[in-house]
Amino acid sequence: MVALEPVVQAYAWGSRTALPELCGTASPSPHPVAEHWFGAHDSGSSLCADGRALDARIADDPERELGARVLAEHGGGLPFLVKLLSAEQALSLQAHPSPEKAREGYAAEDARGIAVDAADRNYRDANHKPEILVALTEFHALVGFRPVERTISLLDAFDVDSLRPYRDMLAGQPDAEGLRAVFTTFVTMPHIVLADVVSDLVARAVSYLTVNGVDAPWSAVATTVAELAERYPADPGVLGVLLLNRVVLQPGEAVYLGPGQLHAYLRGVGVEVMANSDNVLRGGLTPKHVDVPELMRVLEFGPLADPTVDAIPADRGIPGEVDYPTPEPDFALSRIDLPAGRLVTWRPDGPEVLLCTSGEAQVDEDGAGEVLRPGRAVWVPASTTRVCLQGLDGTTVFRTRVGDR
Repeated sequence: MVALEPVVQAYAWGSRTALPELCGTASPSPHPVAEHWFGAHDSGSSLCADGRALDARIADDPERELGARVLAEHGGGLPFLVKLLSAEQALSLQAHPSPEKAREGYAAEDARGIAVDAADRNYRDANHKPEILVALTEFHALVGFRPVERTISLLDAFDVDSLRPYRDMLAGQPDAEGLRAVFTTFVTMPHIVLADVVSDLVARAVSYLTVNGVDAPWSAVATTVAELAERYPADPGVLGVLLLNRVVLQPGEAVYLGPGQLHAYLRGVGVEVMANSDNVLRGGLTPKHVDVPELMRVLEFGPLADPTVDAIPADRGIPGEVDYPTPEPDFALSRIDLPAGRLVTWRPDGPEVLLCTSGEAQVDEDGAGEVLRPGRAVWVPASTTRVCLQGLDGTTVFRTRVGDR
């Protein structure tokens, strides 16, 4: 096994303090630090402690690094990507494609001659991008379309005259097609009309907060509307808030996003694991490239009653390990909590990334090891005969491996 140096992504929505403080580096940083990538994606492969890029290491000996099972099921590349994510501002309103739609979109953009690194490129690769995020701090997000009856209750509570026709549309068609019709109207609304509707909505949201206070049923949504409209005053993403579940995760809680689920992370720090992809279709709340027709092509409009994932005790004989189950074969995520002095061991059945988020741990294979500290990760190749992980104080390590088909 070998220590990994992350690829640091300095996106504008990141925090100058959260990840530097987690990782014990200089804070505040001179620029926002949004993500640390631990993986082998073409757009940014981690460096191993020996100076080699992880993708090159895998390419040199894929059977040693990935193992026969992963090679047979996923080909010659690492199928997952691990991230530390820190959002100080809202990310774009976005969704990620299914495998079929990713292949179609990638091929279509190639055929049009759009460079893979072009600003107006949607598909950086031909892979899907399901993902799971586990909160390390309180984490706020918009995730999936809210059940229609609850959205009607929200619209009734805000009582915005210019939104009443859309409330009635949903009442007349309280299903995925009704959501499709309303969302399509929102994201294709003429700018001058959109600006007026958003202004009306903000006024009613502020009034709702004034009358009902911050603990009322829809106060969090009202606050989010006002905050996003201040930064994006005539953006369809502000109207999108009305249709999406607003989720608040506490540390250790998780949310899963399957293909086509519309979402926007609002703020917080978390561990994010996904299929090895960087494909994002955006519909608003961003200065980056927005492609509404392509977003509409990949979206799933079925209401999502509960996007959260319950952690369950793992059954692999490792004390303190809990799983965050998803249906994805590309990745499987678990969390291992170790009190000081506890030693756990296992034999990996494929490649793994171990990422420490609190405390310290010694990780090794038969005596040759690394000390894991917050924000540090190690690569465990499939050829590893045994992983030995010992907590040096109250330690949390996230373990990512390849899922089962």
